[in-house]
Amino acid sequence: MNLKIGELSQLSGCPVVTIRFYEKEALLLAPNRSEANYRLYNKDHLERLLFILNCRTLNMSLDEIKILLAYKDKPCGNCNSINILVDKHIHQLEQNIQKQIQLKQQLSDLRSKCSGFLEINSCKVLEGLSVSLK
Repeated sequence: MNLKIGELSQLSGCPVVTIRFYEKEALLLAPNRSEANYRLYNKDHLERLLFILNCRTLNMSLDEIKILLAYKDKPCGNCNSINILVDKHIHQLEQNIQKQIQLKQQLSDLRSKCSGFLEINSCKVLEGLSVSLK
């Protein structure tokens, strides 16, 4: 299987610019080149790209993905380190969820102060979002 970058993009649903970025960040291995200097990707590139995209869907950072790919590339030992990485990621997600809940509450409180029928210069939402200098 030899795929040009556009074909890899179409198969994976990943934009060409992102594929090039992942190559630059060494998440994707450099592909072979055709005589016309086109990048030629194979099944391994597609599988690796799909792995990266799945990790990104799970909101994993590029550093986390690099670590996971290193384990995939050299599979020795047990997977405890992988579990630790995933547990840390879960903890970070839980913290982010709590922050999002707090932000939602702040916005709901702010929204509840405005009936929507005031003149804009009296809008309690805009007033609440404004920073007063003292």
